[in-house]
Amino acid sequence: MDNLAQFIRQLPKAELHLHIEGTFEPGLMFEIAERNKIKLEYPSVESLREAYHFTQLQDFLNLYYAGTRVLIEEQDFYDLTWNYLIKAKENNIVHAEIMFDPQAHTSRGVPFEKVIKGINRALSDGAEKLRITSRLIMSFLRHLSEKEAFTVLDQSLPYREMITAVGLDSSEQGNPPGKFERVFAKAREYGYLTVAHAGEEGPPENIWGALYLLHVSRIDHGNSAMLDGVLIETLAEIQMPLTICPLSNLRLKVVDDLSHHPLKAMLHKGLKVTVNSDDPAYFGGYLNDNLIAVAQALSLTEKEILQLIRNSFEASFLTGELRRKYTGLL
Repeated sequence: MDNLAQFIRQLPKAELHLHIEGTFEPGLMFEIAERNKIKLEYPSVESLREAYHFTQLQDFLNLYYAGTRVLIEEQDFYDLTWNYLIKAKENNIVHAEIMFDPQAHTSRGVPFEKVIKGINRALSDGAEKLRITSRLIMSFLRHLSEKEAFTVLDQSLPYREMITAVGLDSSEQGNPPGKFERVFAKAREYGYLTVAHAGEEGPPENIWGALYLLHVSRIDHGNSAMLDGVLIETLAEIQMPLTICPLSNLRLKVVDDLSHHPLKAMLHKGLKVTVNSDDPAYFGGYLNDNLIAVAQALSLTEKEILQLIRNSFEASFLTGELRRKYTGLL
């Protein structure tokens, strides 16, 4: 396994499913909280890290949103993003498509401008100093209303050149894709591409909805597709990318053991599967950790690992020329 782990580490990679707020390491959280004179409910970095044990998605979301409250100034969002980019460099990630949740901040009175300018400034520095290309995805919080999603869509318009796509995340149960059909239609009119979380804790019907109501370019997660044979055939036929997050699935009990993860079966059925880290600060692993863990659990071959990484570049929002450049490195 040491040889396979080294093989994975040295490969150039793309990451397509990464929530920037989910990269908030406890040490940085305490540092920013102190800078902004905000008292955390945990007495130490160690006690905060010990709280990262979840039995379901909502357990994680509660802690995730509690952490975001210390992010107030533009520099906070810069530091958060830069911290991830350093990790990305360590993981040999050459391209990252980063999701952010503006509603988690604007609902606290933080201006949209501060959020996006801090993130974008870090991404620009990442391109110049670390040679990491990137795209930015603005996610709507699906547990909030359609009206609130339209509000944040309007807030994004002055910064359209910084945002490639819109997405849909947060609690899937009780919040099907159809709830945001009109918002996504308007976003497409503005020129945004679309992605959506579907089939993580929700049924195959949510994946169908993301495909035909939201007209997505990618499905984030998509695990429950394996429960619907017709859906599997459809996803394979149209080569719809799935951004799978193995360690996230394990920590949130989507799978009870990585050896039971459907990723290898998905590959063998011709699905365009990719591996990503989701919220790595909370789920115990960045991209290399996810690839190594799932490769070990499922006895993936070097050929299968290369296919996963090639899929990530092919499923990215990169232009054809850049995509060919990166896939040529494999």
